[in-house]
Amino acid sequence: MMRSKANKAVELRAIPITGMAEVLPGDSVADAITTALRGQKLKLMPGDILVVKHKIVSKAEARMVVLERLRPSPLSARWAVRYQLDPRVVHLALAQARRVVRRRRGVLITETSHGLVCANSGVDVSNVDGGRCAVLLPADPDRSARELHRAIKKKLGILVPVLITDSFGRPWREGLSEAAIGIAGMKPFRDFRRQRDPHGYRLRASLEAVADELACMAGLVCGKLSRSPACIIRGFRYEAGNGSARQLIRPRGRDLFR
Repeated sequence: MMRSKANKAVELRAIPITGMAEVLPGDSVADAITTALRGQKLKLMPGDILVVKHKIVSKAEARMVVLERLRPSPLSARWAVRYQLDPRVVHLALAQARRVVRRRRGVLITETSHGLVCANSGVDVSNVDGGRCAVLLPADPDRSARELHRAIKKKLGILVPVLITDSFGRPWREGLSEAAIGIAGMKPFRDFRRQRDPHGYRLRASLEAVADELACMAGLVCGKLSRSPACIIRGFRYEAGNGSARQLIRPRGRDLFR
């Protein structure tokens, strides 16, 4: 187990797992990853962190919807026509939403059943099957991470944290970046509060979301077109524990954007 040492700089590596076969409903993500690792002659080591894009998890869990089978509601159809969107995707996004947070100028921001605030309830058509199906978020990403965490331990005899990630937009900033939506085996934060900086000032609000930072690092090698849906982060001194991605969701009472 590697624990955080905030006062010591470390070198980090993000190693893409390549050559992974297409994951289909009912497949084992752990099998796909371990087979790809053998093909790369790559081994997981103590202290490594396994980061997996959510789409291969969603595919394995059959979280896919055939778009041609959907009959969009009149509301979805009107919204889609107005902004030149696919009404079936709009319909699916609304169906997956606990509530609509914002709906303006063709942008649909929702809160999912998981409590995630994101565009289109996380419904996506890219990198699925060419547009025939849309993929949904895992029903319980934390549970999916825990299951993969245990399966990797059973297959390889090594216990490594698992992060499941997705691409999110961000308030104040353009573009997408990765976020952890499922966590197993590590704590999602590094807490500097009440510690003193090099000038002696006591920190008050420095709760670092390391799970999201690691997700972003992984995103640099697990890009949209890289065909590497998983990677290994090596060298980060994480804090082991029963972490959950739900801990990263800011409570509504403290969220100025809701």
